[in-house]
Amino acid sequence: MTTTELQSGRKIVSAQEWEAAWQELLVKEKELTYARDALAAKRRRMPWLAVEKEYEFDGPKGKASLRALFDGRRQLIVYRAFFEPGVSGWPEHACVGCSMIADHVANLAHLNARETTLVFASRAPQKDIERLKTRMSWMHIPWYTITDGFDKDFGVDEWHGHNAFIRDGDKIFRTYFINGRGDEAIGTTWSYLDMTALGRQENWEDSPEGYPQSQPYEWWNWHDEYGNEEASAKVLEQVRRGRAAGQARATRT
Repeated sequence: MTTTELQSGRKIVSAQEWEAAWQELLVKEKELTYARDALAAKRRRMPWLAVEKEYEFDGPKGKASLRALFDGRRQLIVYRAFFEPGVSGWPEHACVGCSMIADHVANLAHLNARETTLVFASRAPQKDIERLKTRMSWMHIPWYTITDGFDKDFGVDEWHGHNAFIRDGDKIFRTYFINGRGDEAIGTTWSYLDMTALGRQENWEDSPEGYPQSQPYEWWNWHDEYGNEEASAKVLEQVRRGRAAGQARATRT
């Protein structure tokens, strides 16, 4: 296809006309954003399903329960990735779609800062998973081996998907599930948090009363500085200075 073919029938306009057309479409873009926020709010009001069975995984440090996969945090997202005998690409590669998902996984420090852990789970042995992670530069993704009926019980024995869980003391609950084309939008810190029971935990969100919330932006940090109070103070100062400047501009206009 040539550029000429791409332009066939295309209206070419002035900068002012282009700006007007973009502003018109921007209204629809914002409607979509607000609709996405409203959907996430409904997710936070979903009923929970108690996880009664005990599940066991193999991990880099040996056997691990579902509770152990939380790694001490409040929430857990488990992505069922297809990497095992019988899957196209084995043993050099995981499923091409699952590999695309893995390539889009953001730096997990930001997700962890919101008390949320992400892990991948497959049926391949750990030695093969570690080899794959090294080859594909996925060492930042915790990746476990399914050893029982976890995948079948949570709807991911035949197709990929993300299951979200929350921990309340020793009790674990399933809170949401995304699969199919829904997985296409997953990969950023925001998309992961939006599928969880607690959400982004920011005070602009429509969440049930008592949910943990804080000011937007103020919990952010450089991914290698979480836990560093001095760095956090610098970020907070920058955010508040920017917020004050924005409010001043709004007042002038």
